[in-house]
Amino acid sequence: MDSDAEIDHRVNVKRAVVIGFGQSLALFAGISRFGVTMSAGLLSKLNHSVASDFAFLLSLPVILGASIVKLPELFTTDANQLMGQIIAGSIVSFICTYISVTFLVRWFKTRTLYPFAIYCLIVGILSFVRFS
Repeated sequence: MDSDAEIDHRVNVKRAVVIGFGQSLALFAGISRFGVTMSAGLLSKLNHSVASDFAFLLSLPVILGASIVKLPELFTTDANQLMGQIIAGSIVSFICTYISVTFLVRWFKTRTLYPFAIYCLIVGILSFVRFS
């Protein structure tokens, strides 16, 4: 385990570039964007809390971009007939996202990624066996 003197609490340009390159690995199917972003942050000696906050922050442009791309679909005639369901689904999605992010931020401030790593390893092995 790294000593506290070796763990930094700031994101500088060098770390941001390393984390950004790490995030690009998520372009490959099955790679968790959040997982590689967190891992890159931890490998660049960020503390757990800062690495998770930065990983969540980096998700905002992706979510915003996807929302902008999909926004015109809300104004088609088919979507107009389903506007009530779209609004209800959006509200439920927002609430669930808020609860999930709150839980995960608390988790990453006090715990490690080892359970996630074990889960990924097991699912990866099972997927490899099943689909090869």
